[in-house]
Amino acid sequence: MTLTISDDLIRQTNLNEAELRMELALRLFETERLSFGQARSLAGVDVISFQQALAHHHISLHYDVAEFEGDLRKPL
Repeated sequence: MTLTISDDLIRQTNLNEAELRMELALRLFETERLSFGQARSLAGVDVISFQQALAHHHISLHYDVAEFEGDLRKPL
């Protein structure tokens, strides 16, 4: 699926594309709609950077062993 967001709407958020992807990833992770690995992939960052973003936004890490094992099986 391709999601197209108008430049005008993006400008209204005062975020660039990378920041908008991160915000979306953080919110979807926070609401448990994406796993850590899925959200990190959506954000387009490495594990440490996503963990730092979670900490910066005071979002707790809800990541269990099953999610970890599933993420290990996924290609980078």
